[in-house]
Amino acid sequence: MSLNITLGVSTWLWTSPFTTETTALFGKIKQMGYDAVEIPVEDPALLEADKVKQALEENGLKPVVCGAFGTSRDLTNEDPSFHKISFDYIEQCFQVSSELGAKFVAGPMYSAVGKARLISPEQKKKEWDLAVNNLYKVCQMAEKYGQEIALEPLNRFETDLINNAEDLMKLIGDINHPAAKVLLDAFHMNIEEPDIERAFSQVGDKLIHVQVSENYRGTPGTGQTRWDAYKRGLEKINYTGTVSIESFTPEIKELAGAVCIWRPLAESQDGFAAEGFQFLKKWAE
Repeated sequence: MSLNITLGVSTWLWTSPFTTETTALFGKIKQMGYDAVEIPVEDPALLEADKVKQALEENGLKPVVCGAFGTSRDLTNEDPSFHKISFDYIEQCFQVSSELGAKFVAGPMYSAVGKARLISPEQKKKEWDLAVNNLYKVCQMAEKYGQEIALEPLNRFETDLINNAEDLMKLIGDINHPAAKVLLDAFHMNIEEPDIERAFSQVGDKLIHVQVSENYRGTPGTGQTRWDAYKRGLEKINYTGTVSIESFTPEIKELAGAVCIWRPLAESQDGFAAEGFQFLKKWAE
């Protein structure tokens, strides 16, 4: 049985941050065979949405918009000034996503990436409630722009709040808003999910985006990932969205440091993308 999916790749594979000039990659991405491109909006001021949209149309690529949640963008911080920074940023992401014709903004927007500590149950409850209340507001904002949010669990080394599909479905249940949806990333799933197929069944039709790379964040098909389980899991829930490669280049030091990539994961980033596409195309058949 073949998967009815769109294959995409993140521009983070080559560069960071995304700017209007990053659209120069679109021709190469399309040539490799991809029909979607993941656009990480680290700083909305660095891109002109009309020009990016034009480049997408010229290359026949569908956009997927992802957010980046550094230390100042933290909806679980007890200081409300952090919430304001987050809301302002997320609203700008919705504006960009809407202008580009994308349907949602994806990412671990419940908390700052890297906020991983051993905290008391009382503190955990406080932060959980902040995430629920603030994400409900984000969902209301999303509605205003005709958007949804795709929330992403991260592994235990990157967050202490939401590590797997079960955690995320509890959070979405508490948010209780139709705009709250799911992004699952194979890299994090390979660390945190005891049963890949079950994780997909748990999120079901809430799943609107999937990111993949190998277990070591390298080219799909070159590591220990159980691709058969991923395929069965997606088939069971009739997933028809985008599956995109998300990995990073060691050349951009700030980004590489943030995701702990200390060495090249492929001979070249172009090779990573081209070989990754060929593997995923065959896998989806």
